[in-house]
Amino acid sequence: MKRNSLYLLSLVLVFAMLFVSFGCEEAEEVVGEPVAEDFIVVAAGSPGGVYFPLGAGLAYVFERRLEGVTAMSETTGASVENCRLVAGGESEMGMAMANVAWDAYVGEEAFEEDGELPIRTLFSMYPAQQHLITLEGSGIESVEDLVGKSVSVDAPGSGCEVTSYIILEAAGIMDDVDTLNYSQPEARDALVDGEVDAVFYNFASPAAVVDEIMAARDIRFVPLEMDLMDVIIEDYPYFSPGVIPEGHYGLEEDVDALTVGNLMVVHEDMSDDFAYDLLTAIFHEESLDELIGIHPIAQNFQVELAAEAPVPFHPGAERYFEEHVK
Repeated sequence: MKRNSLYLLSLVLVFAMLFVSFGCEEAEEVVGEPVAEDFIVVAAGSPGGVYFPLGAGLAYVFERRLEGVTAMSETTGASVENCRLVAGGESEMGMAMANVAWDAYVGEEAFEEDGELPIRTLFSMYPAQQHLITLEGSGIESVEDLVGKSVSVDAPGSGCEVTSYIILEAAGIMDDVDTLNYSQPEARDALVDGEVDAVFYNFASPAAVVDEIMAARDIRFVPLEMDLMDVIIEDYPYFSPGVIPEGHYGLEEDVDALTVGNLMVVHEDMSDDFAYDLLTAIFHEESLDELIGIHPIAQNFQVELAAEAPVPFHPGAERYFEEHVK
């Protein structure tokens, strides 16, 4: 069965990473009382980004700290698909970019035919930058230079795809760009092989898939002009100006980049106690150490930062943050 194979893949990945980071150790204490739900599917993303290892790590944490719970991480097309999976009850939790989660909550943009989806925020995970990458010598130095070029906008149903289209529309070049839907690993290979001129990615830097491209080719990070960023943020206030920082990927200076938060969403009908227990497991001190060992972006898992999101919080999450945010 698909779920069983994905479950085994998740466990193999996590145990391998944790063995390297922490060595063999006995399971820690279980948090709280046994919960009503006994099976959790975390809708994550594709290999190469941040969602994929974090999803596997969270599944590991839930099995260690929630009595009687079996958990697995599911490979998906990311944000748009994850919101639908959670709303349809096919996944208990889903990772989504904040702009996509908002559209799902209000039934707009990609969700006009779906209508308002019954999702709520469990916690805000971390901010992520929209990367635009090309090869050295391509002549692409700005978004406007994408006219007449082929560009990967990420997998269908991903938040990166949505954000890529917002950028191209705001720049007034949407109809002049050949957009292609490649997954993160497919986009890597296509850029390395010269099959596309540029790729959009959305994840927190640094990301492994970019390092893999750099191992094969010399690349250029294309900055997003501040005036274009201002236009986008005026229409979509859940975005913010940000940078891919100096030092990441060996950069000698910051690269201006549109930035958006990433949320963990759950169904509005999840029990309050279960939502509370999920957060208790995640923000356990040793859980955080384990998650950071899996991916350093988990350093952003701080209760104060986690309690801010554009999509309303689940009541169980509200109770947790009321008790834990100072």
